[in-house]
Amino acid sequence: MRAPSFFVAHGAPSLALEQDDFTRAARAFGESLRDVRAIALVSAHWQARVPRVNAVAHPEPVYDFGGFAPALYSMRYDAPGDPELAREIASLLDAPLETQRGWDHGVWVPFLHLLPEARTPIVEIALPFDGDPMEIGRKLAPLRERGIAIAGSGGIVHNLRILDLANKNAQPLDWAAQFDGWIAERLASRDFDAIANYERAPGAKLAVPTPEHFEPLLVALGAAHPDDRLQTIYEGFQYATLSMRSIALS
Repeated sequence: MRAPSFFVAHGAPSLALEQDDFTRAARAFGESLRDVRAIALVSAHWQARVPRVNAVAHPEPVYDFGGFAPALYSMRYDAPGDPELAREIASLLDAPLETQRGWDHGVWVPFLHLLPEARTPIVEIALPFDGDPMEIGRKLAPLRERGIAIAGSGGIVHNLRILDLANKNAQPLDWAAQFDGWIAERLASRDFDAIANYERAPGAKLAVPTPEHFEPLLVALGAAHPDDRLQTIYEGFQYATLSMRSIALS
């Protein structure tokens, strides 16, 4: 069984406490992940000078945010790590192992909805500050043939400086919708090279003020096979400038 390569938007940390159209779509897609052996995941919230691979057997949740409801800081997601797979991924990426770190909210917030039973092992990989995220995906792609899904967690439009925090269901600002639509069109035409050069797209400077939330998408695209079918897991916005567009290739 070839496992999918997918990108999931993780939105605001408060998503862990919520049920909405996005979380229902994530849970529906998660049904297709039940049979995967494990998930190799790159999150926007773990960056390092070079790729690192988390080999912790039972990572603790990291509450790497502030100012949210107290209930959020006691939530847990107790899926296992996979030290053996971590060592294999480290070899593929020529990367060192991480033996102490827990999982940032880019892991446990979306996976509370994707795989709420928390049985599927996850191996998190640090996003390098300087590097080629699509190349990381290409190096991980062979794992898919062995039932290991490749995942990125971030946000295609993610501008925290321009949020409508009072209205989760606010309509997207024009530039945010324009950039998100541009990405959707290039996904549909499989023009992944154009997506990798997203800086040229309309609205890019506002949509991607820093690259760490966008680059996990490129990891997922790098792991694509030519015969993969594109699936839109969800499309829409929260707080006017957080795109929740999530996609899978399988």
